[in-house]
Amino acid sequence: QVQLVESGGGLVQAGGSLRLSCAASGTDFSMNAVGWYRQAPGKHREWVGVIDAGGKTGVTSSVKGRFTISRDSAKNTVYLQMNSLKPEDTGVYFCNNANGSPWSWGQGTQVTVSS
Repeated sequence: QVQLVESGGGLVQAGGSLRLSCAASGTDFSMNAVGWYRQAPGKHREWVGVIDAGGKTGVTSSVKGRFTISRDSAKNTVYLQMNSLKPEDTGVYFCNNANGSPWSWGQGTQVTVSS
């Protein structure tokens, strides 16, 4: 069974940076496309970006130029580097399988950006 643990969230002022981590057990991230998702208060979960098995990445237009995704295969961990954060980036961030049936969702990590 795949277990996901997201971490690295926190409270940051607008314009600041955070790096989120997604660590997995039960699967090899280097063999999967892994996506980042976020859920703002009162809103549905939305897709933020993805890194595929080959290392190719993509992010949604609202974070393009600010967020980047990377992977450390040795640690079986995927990262979301978030720069120039905006209040609208506030939410709980999750990672999950981006190609096929979702794994069990982790607890997510809270990101709060103050203006």
